[in-house]
Amino acid sequence: MHAFDVLGDPVRRRMLELLAEGEQPAGRLAAVVHEEFGISQPGASQHLRVLRENGFARVRAEGNRRLYAVDTAALREVDAWLAGFRRFWDQRLDALATELARGARTRPTTAGEGPAASTEEESCRTWSRRSSPPTGTSSGGGRGTPN
Repeated sequence: MHAFDVLGDPVRRRMLELLAEGEQPAGRLAAVVHEEFGISQPGASQHLRVLRENGFARVRAEGNRRLYAVDTAALREVDAWLAGFRRFWDQRLDALATELARGARTRPTTAGEGPAASTEEESCRTWSRRSSPPTGTSSGGGRGTPN
């Protein structure tokens, strides 16, 4: 089975997400997928088998429990395949990082700092005073004058 066929199933992806948190007993994995997907315990076992047989998970026995963990072998293969496509998003992320750094250099870090913020705030207050009617009057005149 191809790696993307394995990862194409939402139940198996969820199981991998859980395994990414650390080693998990099969019973807990089965309980979560039962709760979230309505999958029976035998169905969950089948999904775990697919993950194991395709190199995404490994299992070890501890007494009568089976503990599953992520096996990175298949994930490395997926990562290697994706490497040919990374340039599509790496360039955009690099450009975003540049813009964020540029913005951090030109914009004050605290509100009210620097001349631009004071000028902007003063402009807003001036405009607000000109366009607001005095307290206790109606705004029917449109220019802040009482009717």
